[in-house]
Amino acid sequence: MAQNATQAAKTAYRTFRELHGVVVSAGLMDKTVKVRVGGQKWNSFVKKFFDDPKTHLVHDPNNSLRLGDVVAITPGWRVSKSKRHVVKHIISPGSGVPIDKRPPIPTEEERLAEREADRAAKAERRKYRKAAEEAERKIGIAELVLRKARREFALRARLLGVDVTLPEFGTAEGKQGEGEGAEGEGTVKP
Repeated sequence: MAQNATQAAKTAYRTFRELHGVVVSAGLMDKTVKVRVGGQKWNSFVKKFFDDPKTHLVHDPNNSLRLGDVVAITPGWRVSKSKRHVVKHIISPGSGVPIDKRPPIPTEEERLAEREADRAAKAERRKYRKAAEEAERKIGIAELVLRKARREFALRARLLGVDVTLPEFGTAEGKQGEGEGAEGEGTVKP
């Protein structure tokens, strides 16, 4: 019961935050329209209200809005630096294409589901990237250990007076030793 009350409160808050406005610029930006929302401002010197319209850049996911449409917009998550609102529905079409011949405007549930899918895909990509970075780090440590071991082996060979030539790790000479005629890591010359 408490969950339904909370959901009802959230829904009431969302509908309270709904703004109505007119599309004043459409088709110039991809998935973005400019909507003018009416408002008034009190001038205390004249003691009178004056019109004070505000314009919002609004996210239009399917590019379905046209110039002159009267739309309902709601605040949503930030899509870009200046877009903080999203189209809820078209109240009245402007001149041009009728509403039924335009791409549909996604509902809030569809937008939330798409956002969750995008977040899950991002988390998956992040997980793979972290695993790749960890593998590269381990390979780098292994290469350092191998280089140190090679240096130590060469130093001991010099101390014993043995001439040893080892193929370099990760070069064409090192990969050449992996073929059919190879007998080992390198050749020892007494």
